[in-house]
Amino acid sequence: MKRIVVTGGAGFLGSHLCEALLLRGDVVICIDNLSTSEFSNISHLLLNENFTFINSDISLGLQVSGGVNVIANLASPASPPEYLRLPLETLAVGSRGTENCLKLAKEKNARFLQASTSEIYGDPLVHPQPESYWGNVSSIGPRSVYDEAKRFAEAITVAYKKYEDVDAGIVRIFNTYGPRLRSGDGRVVSNFITQALAGKRLTVNGDGTQTRSFCYVDDLVRGLMKMIDNIEFLGPVNLGNPNEITILELATQILEITESSSRIEFVNAVEQDPKRRQPVIELAKVSLDWMPKIALEEGLSKTIKWFREQSTKKFD
Repeated sequence: MKRIVVTGGAGFLGSHLCEALLLRGDVVICIDNLSTSEFSNISHLLLNENFTFINSDISLGLQVSGGVNVIANLASPASPPEYLRLPLETLAVGSRGTENCLKLAKEKNARFLQASTSEIYGDPLVHPQPESYWGNVSSIGPRSVYDEAKRFAEAITVAYKKYEDVDAGIVRIFNTYGPRLRSGDGRVVSNFITQALAGKRLTVNGDGTQTRSFCYVDDLVRGLMKMIDNIEFLGPVNLGNPNEITILELATQILEITESSSRIEFVNAVEQDPKRRQPVIELAKVSLDWMPKIALEEGLSKTIKWFREQSTKKFD
């Protein structure tokens, strides 16, 4: 049994991590200010005596009483509409918030896990993307508040590892989807599913030839837990599904699974939207004995089922 702090624990990914840690018998302290997350994601966990929720903003400080074995930092707005709505907050949580987590890790002699992102690679000039690639990122572009916050988070994590002897690890998370995605949060999977189920047109930015690689949330959480347990392994390590598809192919597949009569509508391309995104996961295979298992069709079917159930609950 470990005592684990999960910041951003009420978010999409964080809530699944909290749940998985509890299922294996760990004690979980979930910290979230609910700025871009839903309390309903974790409300069912409150009945578990090993779960504690603290409503707090880690960029303003972080204190936890008692012993702590691991701090997993997942706190940050994650989709473009959210971090563009909260630009200063995104920069603050990536900088001050990350350092507050690292200070706590040093104080508690705990393992620290930093959730970074494939956005580190920007609009990549190397394809697919290995961890050794430095990226093609604009520090003043429309996505910079998120990209640079995560790049700084990686840099300060490495500094605390090297100079403060904190046992730290970094994961670079590629596109992840599954139940608890928020409807209309700006992520392409939730957008398409919401539009298809409502009979609205699926809005594809640009010509839809841009690619992404989508990993089901259960697979991603397995990777996070392996990184949590892999003491003294810094990484960074890519976590994602290496199967690359175009956004247009994703839209078509969602229409087929939902059996929706919606049509596809092409809208203006997003400025500096990465053209291709695909992880090299050889390091995760070797160092973490991890690779995704759930195929896109299966994962989308599970996600669509969850969205349908949420829609039914609204009318009950």
